[in-house]
Amino acid sequence: MGLAVVRDLRDRRAPATAEELADFEVDVLAGFVLARASAGLTDGTVRCDVSQLEQIRDWFGRPLWEMDPTDADEYFGRVLRGATSGTRLARSQALRTYFAFLELRFQAQMHTLTGRVVTCPIDEVNRPRGRKDAMLRIPPDEAEIQTLFSAWAAGLASCRKFAPTARNYTAARLMADVGLRVNEARNLDLDDIKWGLGPFGKLHVRIGKGSNGSGPRERMVPLINDAGRTLRWYIEDVWAQFGGDHRSPRAPLFPSERRSLARVGYEPLRAGLATAVAEYLPAWSEKLTPHVLRHYCASQMYLNGVDLIAIQELLGHAWVATTMKYVHVHRTRIEQAWLDGQRRAARRLEGLA
Repeated sequence: MGLAVVRDLRDRRAPATAEELADFEVDVLAGFVLARASAGLTDGTVRCDVSQLEQIRDWFGRPLWEMDPTDADEYFGRVLRGATSGTRLARSQALRTYFAFLELRFQAQMHTLTGRVVTCPIDEVNRPRGRKDAMLRIPPDEAEIQTLFSAWAAGLASCRKFAPTARNYTAARLMADVGLRVNEARNLDLDDIKWGLGPFGKLHVRIGKGSNGSGPRERMVPLINDAGRTLRWYIEDVWAQFGGDHRSPRAPLFPSERRSLARVGYEPLRAGLATAVAEYLPAWSEKLTPHVLRHYCASQMYLNGVDLIAIQELLGHAWVATTMKYVHVHRTRIEQAWLDGQRRAARRLEGLA
């Protein structure tokens, strides 16, 4: 009995046309977007990934699945040679995620259409090195922050626009006192202040930042460091000057001075802090941003003996390792700890003698 000749049907299939490949590329990208949204990533994170892929595609000039390691070497080794580490890492990560998606969902279909086997062009040899961590932010010390806010508060009596300036002052105090992000502060409503919860009251942060673009993560933030007293002053003496109605559902805690019942944007809060630093803390040579105030809050709480797990919960971090990057040891803390240890050792030796 002889063996029959078996022929691969792909030998008789006509190659895919340019139009078919273009349609397939569009379908793959649409599927990628839907899959990432299904994973719970925010729209902003998905848009960022797609933008990274589109920029690589514009340079490559062909579907990304045709990239091989030598193409990646050329792109990351020459085109992005002078780019920042964050840009290189973000683009590399987007490309690897895209190829993982191709391999899982379209391996067989792609081989049928193109004859290619999906292989990621980023490997252990050419993968961009580094980490996407933000640069080190060393905040001012307690005396400098107190100087800033004391002078800022005193200047409210003579400032040209009292209500917006007082609003910016209060938001900055919340960033420094309880570690709010600027986006978390601007998205607070009056109803988010829970005066009766706990010994100090709490803030219901509804728009907390999620890890890896996973979407808003809610948390309750205690009004420690006199944050409650600052908020009471602001609500009683400032908030009504914006013309809002406290009975309105979802009335913003920090309104815009330009539109009734609209909440303040990012830039007025950032610009208000920058203006105050330039006027009331001119000796500070570094940038003092809302996020640096958040670092200050974490560092000050640690210096005052609060444990890292409590600080992690306050800041809304998913991992305590992230919290540790926010804690900066000021001035002579290490040296003082060493001296204290030497004194304890000397006292033990005296007891033995």
